[in-house]
Amino acid sequence: MTTVTAPPVADRPAHRDPNVLRWLGAYASSMVGDNVFYLALSWAAVRAGSPAEAGIVVSVSALPRAVLMLGGGVVADRFGPRRVVIGSDTVRCAAVLTVAALLFLARPGLWPLAALALLFGAVDAVFVPAVGALPARITARDQLTRVQGMRGLANRFASVVGAPLGGIGIAAGGAAAAFGLAGALIAISVPLLVSVRIRGLPGTATAHPDAVATEVEDAEATAGEAVATVPLGPPPPKAPETARRTGAAAWHDLRAGLAYIRRHRVLGPLVLAIALGDLGFVGPLNIGLTLLADRRGWGASGMGWVLAGFGVGAGAVSMLLAVRGRLPRAGLVTGSACVAGAVAVGALGQASALPAAVGIALLIGLLAGLSGALCGALLQTQGDPAYLGRVTSVASLVSLGIAPLSMPFAAAAIGAWGTGPVYAVSAAVCGLGGVVVLAFPALRRAELPR
Repeated sequence: MTTVTAPPVADRPAHRDPNVLRWLGAYASSMVGDNVFYLALSWAAVRAGSPAEAGIVVSVSALPRAVLMLGGGVVADRFGPRRVVIGSDTVRCAAVLTVAALLFLARPGLWPLAALALLFGAVDAVFVPAVGALPARITARDQLTRVQGMRGLANRFASVVGAPLGGIGIAAGGAAAAFGLAGALIAISVPLLVSVRIRGLPGTATAHPDAVATEVEDAEATAGEAVATVPLGPPPPKAPETARRTGAAAWHDLRAGLAYIRRHRVLGPLVLAIALGDLGFVGPLNIGLTLLADRRGWGASGMGWVLAGFGVGAGAVSMLLAVRGRLPRAGLVTGSACVAGAVAVGALGQASALPAAVGIALLIGLLAGLSGALCGALLQTQGDPAYLGRVTSVASLVSLGIAPLSMPFAAAAIGAWGTGPVYAVSAAVCGLGGVVVLAFPALRRAELPR
């Protein structure tokens, strides 16, 4: 596939750039399709098997994501994020439409659904790193924070619109119709992505003076790509083209990416902070919230109100970043928001009245949305574009691969000790992520480009 490279034109603000807007439309369509897909998968699994079997089918996609995510980052960097996203959406579309046809023609049982969930997880393992690496290839560095805000708005839009669309599809023609709708939405993203123009990788960049002298030899000894050095990071490694075609070179690329993150004075602690925040956050805001609503007697509608409060807060922050494009003292704000958000997570586990819980969820949405968006913006702006697939894969490994597998343990812990203690432990883990941000001077003082 031929890469479409943008000509050297004056940079526009991301929200006025047709190239970025085409990418945003493709991303939003794909995410809405994902939401419809998971609703259809849940419905079809419940209709085809027992509740326990349905739970296994729905959660099984996390396993290949956890196992393959790091390799997916290598694939995204090696073959280019745009090409990988196009291929991923094409495969997902074909798989979903195939299962839709099977459900329309017969009742095949749980096995096709489990196979589809596994395939989705495997494709996500390359899709997620490629999506993370793509913004830096389509806009200027000073627009990446605004793009993160726009991406956050697309995610909020997908979560709000996807469930009703999936429900309409199920009501109109059952799970087969909902799967067909999901496939069609994912398919819309492909021609939009084909039309997106890609910037070439920057030729040179200035390395941080403290990092160059001590790390040149290590960087040159590591196989990887001929790429530019980023601020505060080591010089990227190089490898002959012949070696890059071998499996050993792929393993070398993975080691090079991990070494790049480990040596980077901003990305290393930032990835650790993201992992801690996700590990503490996923349980309480997923299975934990369901059990909290049940024990407090809020019911499904009450849980919906709490989730709505969280969504409004996160959406407001995404809008702020999309409009402003930059916040000063990004590292300090990120760490402070992580710590304050952790306190709010602990408070949610103690809330007894629904209005108070909704208000706390709104605050969590604001703080978690702010810290999450700034973490994403710092990853985008501090990382070299040629490494962003691998950086994104490491940063996403916990939230999309490991943390979902911990939810059964969170549910068991709540059953044994109650919601209050479990939410307190989760809050402590989240807060530790904020402490990491504030404890490393290079990360605490990190700024977004003007």
